Amino acid sequence: MSESKKNSPSVRFVEVAAEYVGQRIDNYLMRLLKGVPRSYIYRILRKGEVRVNKGRVKAAYKLQGGDLIRIPPVHIERSEATPRPSEQLRTTLEQAVVFEDERLLVLNKPSGLAVHGGSGLSSGIIETLRLMRPDETQLELVHRLDRETSGCLMISKRRSTLRVLHELIRENRVDKRYLALLAGSWRKGVQVVNMPLKKNTLQGGERVVRVDAEGKPAETRFKRLQRFKDATLVEVELVTGRTHQIRVHSAWLGSPVLGDTKYGDDDANRGMREIGLRRLFLHAHQVSFRWPGDAHELCIDAPLPQALVELLDKLKR
Repeated sequence: MSESKKNSPSVRFVEVAAEYVGQRIDNYLMRLLKGVPRSYIYRILRKGEVRVNKGRVKAAYKLQGGDLIRIPPVHIERSEATPRPSEQLRTTLEQAVVFEDERLLVLNKPSGLAVHGGSGLSSGIIETLRLMRPDETQLELVHRLDRETSGCLMISKRRSTLRVLHELIRENRVDKRYLALLAGSWRKGVQVVNMPLKKNTLQGGERVVRVDAEGKPAETRFKRLQRFKDATLVEVELVTGRTHQIRVHSAWLGSPVLGDTKYGDDDANRGMREIGLRRLFLHAHQVSFRWPGDAHELCIDAPLPQALVELLDKLKR
């Protein structure tokens, strides 16, 4: 990262160095403006106070080498100071680590925890990890999981790692597998859904995804693992990685993920609540890939949470 001579005491102009190419601008600003709440960063992006090459950009904009970023004066009210994570949250994340080496950290993310702040949350898993590990200055989310989804969450510890993993994901060389309990008892062993998905925002601001011919291509492969009277346990392979893809494609099949209050079946969910399902039954149980130059594939598993194991045991009776 280098700063140009255009800087003034009030407004800064920062040129993006090659090592940050491909990073989302919201994450880049979180690094640059340490201690500034994510909600504030989203606000200055939304208002157009942050400019890239003199133009407005959204939070998801991915930086290019040589981009010139205009950063406004940052004024933070004391009440907006980022709260310290609770000891309980710290302990939960420490116990959630299923793999770690010098390049990569993988958590078995608990259901109910957001991966990052925003949408009314001051902080999420990535912000908490940065506070827990102040000496590791390059922690970044490799991908995202819905708040209600549990399982494998990859976090890079180096910028070079993030670039490699993003390239592998773009080339479909990262194999992500999920376990999901779907409504209905399937006779078919394998079902493949290849239907485009489009994001929509409702009047109240809620984001929903629907099958839409004008959407982006999306492919999901469902493999039946076990049939129950009114439910089917499946392993899901994501060929593409669209928002809410598994939930929307399974609902399109007529077998929504159980516990899904957005795309699911209210009657089926009610029946499952009566026997103990208190969350979305969707778990990222395995991720595998091969580092460039390595002879062997790295395969990381995240055990199914005990509450979901117990639910399956009840269904077997």
